Amino acid sequence: MPDIVPEIMTVAGFDAPGGPEVLRLADAPVPQPGPGEVLVRVAFAGVNRPDVIQRQGFYPPPPGASPIPGLEISGEVIRLGDGADSDLLGRNVCALVSGGGYADYCIAAADLCLLVPNDLPLDQAAAIPETLFTVWHNVFERGWAKEGETLLVHGGTSGIGSMAIMLGKAFGLTVIVTCGGADKCAAALKIGADHAIDYKGADFVEEVARITGGQGVQIVLDMVAGDYVMRNLKCLADDGRHVTIAVQGGLQATINMAEVMRHRLTLTGSTLRPRSNQFKALLAQEIRNLAWPLITGGVIRPVMDQTFPLGEAAAAHARMEGGTHIGKIVLKVG
Repeated sequence: MPDIVPEIMTVAGFDAPGGPEVLRLADAPVPQPGPGEVLVRVAFAGVNRPDVIQRQGFYPPPPGASPIPGLEISGEVIRLGDGADSDLLGRNVCALVSGGGYADYCIAAADLCLLVPNDLPLDQAAAIPETLFTVWHNVFERGWAKEGETLLVHGGTSGIGSMAIMLGKAFGLTVIVTCGGADKCAAALKIGADHAIDYKGADFVEEVARITGGQGVQIVLDMVAGDYVMRNLKCLADDGRHVTIAVQGGLQATINMAEVMRHRLTLTGSTLRPRSNQFKALLAQEIRNLAWPLITGGVIRPVMDQTFPLGEAAAAHARMEGGTHIGKIVLKVG
């Protein structure tokens, strides 16, 4: 018997940008899947920094994307659009989406759905896509990471940081992280980091030099930007790669280009949300082949912080902005 889908669903959204308090529950029409898309009855939705920035008014959804926040979901596929893989119907999936995750139902591109193994709880499944896609693309595709190299990650206990630690270790990298405080450093080491630097109590540039015997690291995964960039470059070995994925410390950076030339450094970065579905589908296929077996085999499980009901999305955002969380924050929807 086919699932009965209502015409109206509950969502957590906002009418105008502002603080966490602008998030509220509202009614919205249930979307219909188009060609190559599926409709997912959402069980859980991940909370990510881009959701916070969108709510603040600085990260509008790309053209055609839902204005409802939420970039990753887990749940059951209950409807198929034309051309979508029929094997997905009735299956539990997690998916990277361009928006709309904070809702009872969400549209996902079929090519961006990953089948959830039976032993992976759906709250954990919802905590995976955004960080997995982001880390894989930026560390391994843009950063050209390879076995035996050393990776420096800022924000080691964030969702991105914890995934970078686990993926890096799984593929033979030495991982150094920075964290704000001794408790977070201890948590990062427990996750699997080789070294954790308390940036509040030590100069991470000096610490990286000490840890690496003056050789530096091959890759920096940077979520800070601003005045961190030049300090990051001082941490890089010759032919090192600097990959920026967020600008929490400021949009502008002043760097010494002579140092870039002398050490043959590469500076790059990316934002994933506005990329085409074709690009993300190719990325998803590479992840299925090379990284998803680590999930299905139980080698990697996301580090979970706290789960909030959909109606408490404002509290979830406040926790993220407070910076005390370790790992992923998710919303329980279904």
